[in-house]
Amino acid sequence: MTRTLLSSLILLLGLSAATGQQQSIRLVARGDDMGITHSTNLACIRCYKEGWMKSVEVIVPSPWFPEAVRLLKENPGLDAGVHLALTSEWDNVKWRPLSHCPSLCDENGYFFPVIWPGRDYDTTKALLGHPWKLEEVAGEIKKQIEVARQNIPQLTHVSYHMGCNDMDKRIQPLIDSLAKSYGLYVEMSSVKSVSYHGPHRTAGEKLQSFKAMLRTLKPDDYLFVDHPSFDNNEMRAVYMKGYEDVAQDRQGVTDLFTNSEIRKLMESLHIHVISYADLQSKQQ
Repeated sequence: MTRTLLSSLILLLGLSAATGQQQSIRLVARGDDMGITHSTNLACIRCYKEGWMKSVEVIVPSPWFPEAVRLLKENPGLDAGVHLALTSEWDNVKWRPLSHCPSLCDENGYFFPVIWPGRDYDTTKALLGHPWKLEEVAGEIKKQIEVARQNIPQLTHVSYHMGCNDMDKRIQPLIDSLAKSYGLYVEMSSVKSVSYHGPHRTAGEKLQSFKAMLRTLKPDDYLFVDHPSFDNNEMRAVYMKGYEDVAQDRQGVTDLFTNSEIRKLMESLHIHVISYADLQSKQQ
């Protein structure tokens, strides 16, 4: 009888723990593109220190990567990911690959602006408009991961700039394999991506549409991604065709990530902001 009661108690405790996990609303708040400008670097740090953003993605071949490394070392609690990049989209600032991969580069040795051709960038400006080589993609991704690992102590995961993981069905398995080999793989299949519910062009619209999204969340794990920066002369000089208001737009993201109203709303809704490191720990 005692053994039966003990077994029943263990089962009930296990069910209670599982139910508690299911009832938790957890949100990964992620800021992308650290390294592209000085302004972006400083905004990412502000969003962490003064706001509620806990994960940041770093573009390793970007021009302000050395400063990003220094800032991350000064802020070891900020979870970081290597934001794998095969494109260099801005018109006035560019970056080149870290490895020898001529099939991924334009005539000046820079990455192409975009992966897929579209209205503003035709096939001459798109990576998929050229005979790229899978082995060169693999070599470049590996090099970016290695440099990130050498320089960023708190690196936990990889992510994908401009959808480079979707450019070919062979790319995602390649990235997953490399990430696992370097201990940077985080299983995201059960994490639901969320975005603004409503217009989000201005800072005010972002605030209201983000609040609307938060109120829809049910117990689960979620991922929200946006791009912090500042509206200043540096960022106004950084743009791509079709996205000329990048400075104003990304200032709105910084305002959102540091907004105290959002923090209070998440507390009232029992939403816990977490990082990729928290997801990784849960999966181990």
